[in-house]
Parts: sequence; structure tokens; C-alpha cells
Amino acid sequence: MFLYYFFASLISNLSSDMAGLPSLIAAYARTAAILFLGTYNYDNKNLPVDDLYDFIVVGSGSAGSAVAARLCEVPGWSVLLLEAGASTPPEAMVPGFNPFVILDGVEPSWGYKTEPQKYACRNYAGQRAPYPRGRTVGGSSAVNFLMHVRGNRRDFDHWAALGNSGWDYASVLPYFMKMENYRGKTTNATAGYHGYSGPLVVEGKQWGSPVMEAFLRAGEELGFRSIDPNAESQIGFSTPDLTTNKGCRSTTSEAYVKPSMAKCNLRVLPSAHVTKIVFNREKRAVGVRYVRNGELRSVRVRREVIVSAGAINSPQLLMLSGVGDKKHLRQFKIPVIAHVPGVGRNLQDHPGIFGLTWTVDKGKATTLGRHLSVTSARKYALYRQGPLTAPFGPEGNAWFSFGHKKDPEWPDVQLVIVAITPGLDSGLIIGDTLGYDRNFSRRYFGPIAGQEGINMGPYVTVPRSRGSVTLRSANPKHHPKIDPNYLSHPEDLEMLVKGIKMALAVGNTTAFREGLGAKFYDMVLPGCEQVPYGSDNYWACFARHMASTVYHPVGTCKMAPKSDPMGVVDNKLRVRKVLGLRVVDASIMPVIVAGNTNAAAVMIGEKAADLIKQDWLLTIPLL
Repeated sequence: MFLYYFFASLISNLSSDMAGLPSLIAAYARTAAILFLGTYNYDNKNLPVDDLYDFIVVGSGSAGSAVAARLCEVPGWSVLLLEAGASTPPEAMVPGFNPFVILDGVEPSWGYKTEPQKYACRNYAGQRAPYPRGRTVGGSSAVNFLMHVRGNRRDFDHWAALGNSGWDYASVLPYFMKMENYRGKTTNATAGYHGYSGPLVVEGKQWGSPVMEAFLRAGEELGFRSIDPNAESQIGFSTPDLTTNKGCRSTTSEAYVKPSMAKCNLRVLPSAHVTKIVFNREKRAVGVRYVRNGELRSVRVRREVIVSAGAINSPQLLMLSGVGDKKHLRQFKIPVIAHVPGVGRNLQDHPGIFGLTWTVDKGKATTLGRHLSVTSARKYALYRQGPLTAPFGPEGNAWFSFGHKKDPEWPDVQLVIVAITPGLDSGLIIGDTLGYDRNFSRRYFGPIAGQEGINMGPYVTVPRSRGSVTLRSANPKHHPKIDPNYLSHPEDLEMLVKGIKMALAVGNTTAFREGLGAKFYDMVLPGCEQVPYGSDNYWACFARHMASTVYHPVGTCKMAPKSDPMGVVDNKLRVRKVLGLRVVDASIMPVIVAGNTNAAAVMIGEKAADLIKQDWLLTIPLL
């Protein structure tokens, strides 16, 4: 444990403006995680890289790991899983180190940023939001905040109503259950909604600050039930279910890929950045090109190429390969294989607010010192217990319907509570990780620097705003242009204002005021000085300045019937106007789900595997 204590001591004495600090913090987390857990290399070098595979899966994230593992279950089928990033870093496997794997410039993330936002992010550096996406085996399931929320049953019924048969709630529920090894709390009413023998372990949050229980009590004061959001009703308050397994992160690569590598013909190739899908004259995908160790290589496919690179990289790869809007492709002199104008369009993300802050009494919330203390390290190393078994900050979720959807069981807003404030670390990493303008961050959060507190962040569950992912150049190394276009639709702003007012109501309950000593931080937000404080217009101004991503991009390879000109894949996830190519990840969602998106992405991978098996004349029923 000596190195852990050394790094902890070193970091505690650093100044917040020291150059290279994020890299040093990442090194500290990695050192500690290696001591806790060791390392694992997914590059199974005992299997050679063949010239030809039955299936090539591009991307080992939430959906890609699931579909690759399920396809290799078929005797005689060979599967190559290509991942641009390296093997999962050990620090990603410690839930409490989650902030350190999304720092700008660290290894497991692509390091994306949005384009400057016209209607949001006004107190963010350059009006741009950091957009971390997983660049490692496990993808974003290795860097997310571990929340296991499926979405609302009406989300999937809506998908089907849009013309995507087989994607209604009754059809996808069996796949949610198939993937789960559920170890959380159940009742007679909720037990039947869960699976208990799947590969992905899901547990109830094992450790929490006093904020976690106070949040549930506040909900009761306001007349809301404590719920399991993955069961019958999503309206109410809940403590999180997490993708953890005995205190360690349960990534999709850990759950699906690692066991399959020993059982079937699955070759995993980390650090292999796919740059192009290769088509023959009949517009059939016949292989891919990828770069590994600085060398351009090719591999052929016998049956299908499956793109599971996520809502940013999947449309980018399609466009680089000549599948997309022909005008956009010709702008970069990319030969057009298929004019599919919907590629990269329909980008959706949950716009949320981080910065609505309360201070609390000492010992009631989370602190960096407590989280990273010697006591916490010892508990985790010896018993897999304590603060490091849970992500840093999140304590609960609540969902509210304001009548916007004319269905009281279909929520308009999700409220996330975290037991930290943006000023908790006195400007060390939180503000930069969120992307705040530093001058703003010092001015606004400086007066509460180092104080314990909470943040309640409302976000719009099914936003109306739509954005895009487009090419910056024809160079695969160049990041695409990501424009979520947050709050471009006025109804999204209206929902955030209602969500802020609900958060204020929660903060004003006895459970918060007396139980936590919660006091709302009511400093006037810079940029909103000219608006009457506390009015709806003030909170709208607050939202314009503080709304940003909650890291849930979807929709950029939209699943749709032929009648929709902006569709990219059909209900079997086959790409239009070409053969032998599917997209299997969150990018196929026609409309975003009312909750965190990881669980739905895994479900998509599970269901896609059965659809593919059926298409290749295997006599298997869909669940």
C-alpha cells in the first residue's frame, strides 16, 4: 500500500493550477487500482489474427461486447472484436475512481468536446461541453457512472409505434432480463421484472452518505413512493442500482467478453482503430481496414460487419466509408457508396444542469479526503467495502411527470442527486472535468470552496432538441464535429425550469433542512444579474448558462421504416442501401430513453445477436 499512500499524500499537497495535474491524478488512481485488483490484458495472443472471420464487430462497448459474445456462441462461427482503445485500465474497475477515467487527456476517453452551443453551456469554456466517451475495451461501460436504468416502457412502445416492429416493451423486456444477474433488493411486485442468471451483475448501491436516505425521506414528504425504476412504475424516488460485482465495476467486457474468450472462437484485438469499411462492387461489406501499432492492416469478413462504435464513432465510420449524405461526403472527396442522409443526424442527449447547490452540515455529504482516505483504501483492499465501491457522488434518482406527455407514468424530468458540489475540491479537477470556464468557476463557487454540500441536477428525459455528428475532415484521426444543439427547442427549457423548481422543493423538505442542515446556495449566477432572482425567467437564464451533457448521446444511426427518409437502419439494424452491414449500439435509438442509456444499449446488443442468428437461417425464436 506504500505507493497508494505516497500518491495520496502528494496529491493532497498540490496546488490547483499545477500543470499536468490530470495526468498525475490518473497515475495515482492507476497505481492504487493495480495494488487493489491487478491488471488484465484482453489481447488473447494465443489466437492468431486470421485473414477471414464470419463476423467483425467494431467497438467493444456496451452493445458491441454483448453482440460479439452472443454470436461466438454458435459452433463454427468466428468473431473478431476490434477496439480502438487498449485493455480496460485497472482504475476503471474501481467504482470510486470514476472521476479519474473521464479527465481531459487521460487514456480511456476519446477526449471529445462539443461545438460551441448557441442556446446552452454559456458558463462553460468556449461554450463547449466535454464529451467523454470510452476508448477502451468495455467502451463507455468502463467510464460511465455505473447507473443501471432501462428507460420507461413507453419509450420502447413509442419506438414500435414509429414503425419499428419488434422493439415494443413486451419484445425487449426479455432481453433486459436475459442480460441481468440481479442482486439488488426486490419485492413481490418487482421481482418478476428482473433476471437472475445473466452475465451482467447488477447490485444495489452498497455504500452511501446520509444524503442517500435523506433523499428518499424527502420524496416521501412530497408524496412520492420509493421505487424500482426498472419495474412497473418509474415515477418516484430511488437509490441507484449499479453495474458492480462485489465492489468492482461490471463492464460489458468483463461480463460478456472475458468469459467468452475462453469458451468460443472470439478474437479480441485492442488498440485497433478501424478507419474504413470495405465494400465490393455489389455494395456488400467485405472487410475493414484498421490501424494498429502505426500500421494499416486489413481483415476480411465472410458474413457481416457489425458497427458498434457508439453514437459518435459509428456515424463517423460510416461516413468515412462512403455511407452518408452525398453532399457532405463529396465536401471531403470521399467516394459515395450509398446516399443515406440520416447518418449523423438525429443526435439526442439528455440536457442536464450541474451547479444547483446546497451546503450541508459537516459529515453529511462526501469529501475527497474521506473518499480517498487510508481507511477507505483499507476497506476496499481487504473487504471490497466502503466509499470506493460506489461512484463518487451519485446518491439517488427521481422521475417526475409534469403532464407534458399526457401520460402520468411517462416522466418529463429525471432528478439526479450527488453528494458533492462543484466547489468541493477548491478547483482541483471537478470544474475542469465539467468544462466550466475557470473565471466563472472561481467567481461563483469560490465562496463555498471546500465545503460539504450536494448538487441536484434535473435533466430532460425525452428532449425535443436534435443535433448532429458530422465530419471535420476525411482523416479518421480527426475528431468529428459534435453539435448536440442543446435547448434549441423551447419545450426542453420549459422542462428544465420545472425540474429546477422541483429540486428546490426537495431541498426545502424537513429531511434536507433539518436532517442534513441543507442551505441553498443563492448567489446570483453570473450572466443572470439582470433577471429578477427566483422568477421563471431567472431559472431559464440559469439553465441556459449551466445546462450541458449528462453523457447520453444516442440516435445518430436512426432505426426507422422505409417511409422515414432520415432512417439509417431497419428494424433488424441493417444499414440501408448496402449489404452485410449493421449498426448495433445506442446510435440506432429513434428516440432517447427516459433514463441512463447503458442498460438499453446492452439490450440492443442482446436482441441484435438473435436477429442476426435468425437471418443466417438458425432456427431460434426471439425471446
